[in-house]
Amino acid sequence: MNEPTRVTELSELSAGESVLITVRDADGSEEEVIVVRTDECVAGWKNFCQHETDQRLDRGFGAAIRDGDIVCPKHGSMFDGCTGYCDNGEASESTLVAVDVDVRDDVVYLTDDECEYLHEGGIDDDDDDMPSSSSHLTF
Repeated sequence: MNEPTRVTELSELSAGESVLITVRDADGSEEEVIVVRTDECVAGWKNFCQHETDQRLDRGFGAAIRDGDIVCPKHGSMFDGCTGYCDNGEASESTLVAVDVDVRDDVVYLTDDECEYLHEGGIDDDDDDMPSSSSHLTF
């Protein structure tokens, strides 16, 4: 069991915002995770759309979040920020891959036993590796 790792202060993550972190998965691979805050919850999700897994939800400047839903910047599918479930668009009937986070004493921690915190930000911030998108949605 991994010790919880501090991600951010709750005061630094307003409702409708996200934080991008990089973790090492149980299989040794590096993965990006978004930690989002809505009016109802703080939750962690692997940083990819269920419809097209090379499409990142946060491309390095925050996930697009509207009314508590995480919006895919390419397809416009909307995932519930608390449950990860999508009931519309290209990713309809799918759910984001959850990563356990917890809020304790106004601090957000990574608590997932399958993930080891590596650093804040994405795996590679090189724009050449970003998937193509016909849209650049932000809110």
